Amino acid sequence: MNKEEAKILIDFMEKIGYRFYEPELLYNALCHSSYAHEQKQRGRKDVESNERLEFLGDAVIDLLLAEYLYLEFPEASEGVMAKVKAAIASEEALAQIARDINLGRYMFLGRGEEVSSGRKRDSLLADMLEAVVAAVYIDGGLTAVKKVLLSYFAKYAKEVVEGKIVFDYKTSLQEITQARYRKLPEYVLVNEKGPSHMKKFTVELRLSGKLIAVGEGPSIKEAEKEAARRAIEKLKGD
Repeated sequence: MNKEEAKILIDFMEKIGYRFYEPELLYNALCHSSYAHEQKQRGRKDVESNERLEFLGDAVIDLLLAEYLYLEFPEASEGVMAKVKAAIASEEALAQIARDINLGRYMFLGRGEEVSSGRKRDSLLADMLEAVVAAVYIDGGLTAVKKVLLSYFAKYAKEVVEGKIVFDYKTSLQEITQARYRKLPEYVLVNEKGPSHMKKFTVELRLSGKLIAVGEGPSIKEAEKEAARRAIEKLKGD
């Protein structure tokens, strides 16, 4: 890695309060595939994407959450624990935790992802957090992961258990509409505009043909999540 990259790693380690024994692991975790591809085109063959670390991080987060919920909520049923774990391991929750540690500032992205606001995108932030979790796990074990990140996961787990926050908006909305109306929501793409690197999608959420909410986002998936979030607020208000 070069001096500029090394400085970013040092800043991030100070941010999370953990000093890596092998900083190369963290460097790998912060390298998006777009960045790795660009660097290889420039002759840097040692730069690898974080995709393999994402895979491991997903499993580590599952273990971290399962152990935490089992120990902290002894009265919770298996079903409740599974539901809370799914919520905290969702893209929305992981992206929020990534924002809590300002992870977007430290990611290495290719030019295309940079200009298309990749640092703010839920999917990219969630994947990057999984990679960072895996890097900490390899470097210092589960004890290090707990020390660095458990407090963030625990905070949101408690809020989900207490019903104070919702992360998986589409699943939550589906549960509400099935229980209340025995109907599933329908998402309809109604508009798409902007250049390829800065698209904005508009989705209408309908229930039995009736317009309930509208969502916008940089992808159809993000627009659907925003529509579901607004629909939940409306239905709860009703």
